[in-house]
Amino acid sequence: MTTLDLQAYLTERLALHAPRRVSQPDLAEAGVLVAITMEAEPHVILTRRATHLSSHKGEVAFPGGKRDPEDENIVVTALREAQEEVALNPSDVIVLGELDQVVSRFGYLVTPVLALIPAGVTLVPNLDELDAVFKVPLAHFKQPPSRYFEMGNIRIPSYDFEGFYIWGLTAMMIAEMMNNLWDSDIAMSAEL
Repeated sequence: MTTLDLQAYLTERLALHAPRRVSQPDLAEAGVLVAITMEAEPHVILTRRATHLSSHKGEVAFPGGKRDPEDENIVVTALREAQEEVALNPSDVIVLGELDQVVSRFGYLVTPVLALIPAGVTLVPNLDELDAVFKVPLAHFKQPPSRYFEMGNIRIPSYDFEGFYIWGLTAMMIAEMMNNLWDSDIAMSAEL
């Protein structure tokens, strides 16, 4: 698939998808950037949070974070956070649209923002927040999950990739994206 084909495909699929919206106005908002590289084999950009942090330490996540009061909208939040965390210049980003909102276990309403970025863009982790930025071939997520993370009576898909463990909210957002945009059949949650 060429980069133009990828952009056209995703634009068309997003136009056909009505993203889930969560109506809980009391929740704090967060935006994450689901950045896919524009190359023959597209990759998804992920980060691993630094182990010295007080929360989410060592967890794999999309670049992103809490919406600041001055952020015009959640897209601005995702772009700002990506620039702060991995030095991704917003001018290098083609924003395609928003994906399904999710609520984190910490009470944040998280909106994933789907975007395309150039293949050769240099990403540098902000070591105050991250210990790694890495990319995973999109095709990796077209395969069944490596395993399921169990939480109570719910199973959440998770993925292993080159020593990184992708689980929780990040894995859920990836699986939903794959189901909605690439017609994957990944079980999102199931009774044990």
